[in-house]
Amino acid sequence: MTKGLLFGVKFILAGVNEAVPNTYFRDKPHRTMRHRLYNLIDENNKSTWSARLFDNGIALLIFLNVSAIVLESFDTLHARYADLFHAFELFSIAIFSLEYLARLFTADLKYPELSSPRAVGKYMLSPMALIDLLAVLPAYLHLLIPFDLRILRILRLLRLARLFKLKRYMRSLQLIQEVVTEKRSELTATVFVSFIVLVVSSTLMYYVERDEQPDAFPNIVAAFWWAICTLTTVGYGDIVPVTVGGKIISSIIAVLGIGLVALPTGILSASFVEKLTRKDSDPEQCCPHCGKEI
Repeated sequence: MTKGLLFGVKFILAGVNEAVPNTYFRDKPHRTMRHRLYNLIDENNKSTWSARLFDNGIALLIFLNVSAIVLESFDTLHARYADLFHAFELFSIAIFSLEYLARLFTADLKYPELSSPRAVGKYMLSPMALIDLLAVLPAYLHLLIPFDLRILRILRLLRLARLFKLKRYMRSLQLIQEVVTEKRSELTATVFVSFIVLVVSSTLMYYVERDEQPDAFPNIVAAFWWAICTLTTVGYGDIVPVTVGGKIISSIIAVLGIGLVALPTGILSASFVEKLTRKDSDPEQCCPHCGKEI
């Protein structure tokens, strides 16, 4: 891990000097390094080759981590390359830890309106910071506390949190978040309507089918599984109605499901097209530095 930490420090410092011009903040030389580090890791800064290299490097490392998790699931590969997987895991932990510490170190530059302690606290509680922490937490917990192997396997699932870090480095994922945020009220409404339909259909099916199939519909909660499969038009076929009333209800729910499932899809698709069309037709509405809408 020591070698990984040293490599990470060299990687960050290699691009720090190019992150901003040498004359930048020349009247405050004691703050220059922190500002250069912030410009290097700031997700809104894509104007320098070092910032782009940093983003692409972290994104590549995340993809490699997910690939390693998949490959480790093969017993033959895990047994043959266990040392290699372990070394790569230590290297990844070192890089992600350095990135997390660098963001804490420059948190007051991200939130200039707050004092340093409050800025650090605000960043630590932000969604992306929590994902950053989850990406390295299992490794440090395993080093500090000896876990049972079964618990350790569960904690290792947290390594998949590294996949969510891609949102910071990929504009397409940021666009998805923007669209979902803008349409959250419409999406909430569709989810609420779907929940009502699920409750009503599960209740009706329970009372109609419970006498004929007490094992398949023992209670309303158990009927939720049938309602979800029918409403989403998945139809596994493990639970099917046998009464006339149950078949009628099932047919109605299946037809309603086609429209309900299509509603959020249509909302998101229309929002994507609107946002992309707006940016293509009026580029002045976007910041020339970060690409976000003004």
